[in-house]
Amino acid sequence: MPLQSVEAPRLYRRIADQLRQLIAAGEFPPGERLPAERELAAQLKVSRPSVREALIALEVEGLIEIRGGSGVYVRARPNGTNRAGSSYEWGPLELIRARALVEGEVAALAARQAKRVHVAAMQAAVDAMRAEAAAGRAPLAGDRAFHVAVAEATGNGVLVDLVARFWDARGGRLFQRLGNYFDTPTAWRAAIEEHAAVLQAIRARDPARARQAMQRHLQKAHARFSASWRKARGV
Repeated sequence: MPLQSVEAPRLYRRIADQLRQLIAAGEFPPGERLPAERELAAQLKVSRPSVREALIALEVEGLIEIRGGSGVYVRARPNGTNRAGSSYEWGPLELIRARALVEGEVAALAARQAKRVHVAAMQAAVDAMRAEAAAGRAPLAGDRAFHVAVAEATGNGVLVDLVARFWDARGGRLFQRLGNYFDTPTAWRAAIEEHAAVLQAIRARDPARARQAMQRHLQKAHARFSASWRKARGV
C-alpha cells in the first residue's frame, strides 16, 4: 500500500473540526446560537483570532450563518457540502501576523539596498492603488505590486517568492470571505496611505522607519479585519 501524505491541521482547522463534531452530535442543533467568540476562546483555551478563523471556515462551508446584531447560528447542513479549504490553507489573521514579522525586515533591508528602479516601481504601485480606489475598485493589483517591489529591492529571490506567496494566499476562500466584510473604500484609503509611508521611509534610506511603517501597516490591517469581523456579527 503506497504511503499517503500526512497533513498537520492548523489550529483554526482543529477548532473548526471540534465545533463541527459538536454540531453533528446535536450539541448545537440547527437554529441554535453558538456561544460568543470570547466564551469559545476561554473554553478551548485558544486565542479569539483562532476562534474567529475557525468560524470563518464554518461560515464558508455553509454550516453557520450570521444574523446581524444577534450572533452566529447553526444552519441545517445541505447534502454534499464540502469542507472549506484544506488543512494547509493559512488562516487570514495568522497570515497577517506572520507578514508583519517577515515583511518588516524585508522593508528594512529594502531601505538599505533599493535602487532607483525599485523605488520607481513602488511609486508606480502606490499610484496604481490610488487609481484603482478612485475608480471604485479594490486596489489589489497595485497592492501586490508594491509588496513584491519592496521584496525585489532586497535582491533576494527567496524573499521575493515568499512575499509573493504571502500575498497570493489572499486568494484562499477564507481570506476572500473575510474580505467581504473588510474591503471598503475607507479601508482602501487607509491602506494606501500606509503603503505611502513605507515608500517614504525606503526612499529616505531609513531602515528603522521602513520596518516600523511596514509593521504598522500590517498591524492595522489585522485590526481592521478583526474589527470588521466583530462588527459584522454584533458579538
